Amino acid sequence: MSEGFRIEAPEADGYVAFQAAGDRAAGAFRCSECGYGVTVLETLPSCPMCRGTAWERSAWSPFVRAAQQRPE
Repeated sequence: MSEGFRIEAPEADGYVAFQAAGDRAAGAFRCSECGYGVTVLETLPSCPMCRGTAWERSAWSPFVRAAQQRPE
């Protein structure tokens, strides 16, 4: 496994940090190959859809959706 391994890819406004399958992580992630989303509590797997091994932290949060639905 590649604990602590990070891949960085340039984006329009800077860099995006990626994490590799096997890294210890917690939260929501999207596969950098196909966009498949997972939520993990311990270790990132290989993508079950495309077998990709690079993951990007997802911006999704249950609180974002709740805030968007709350009337002002």
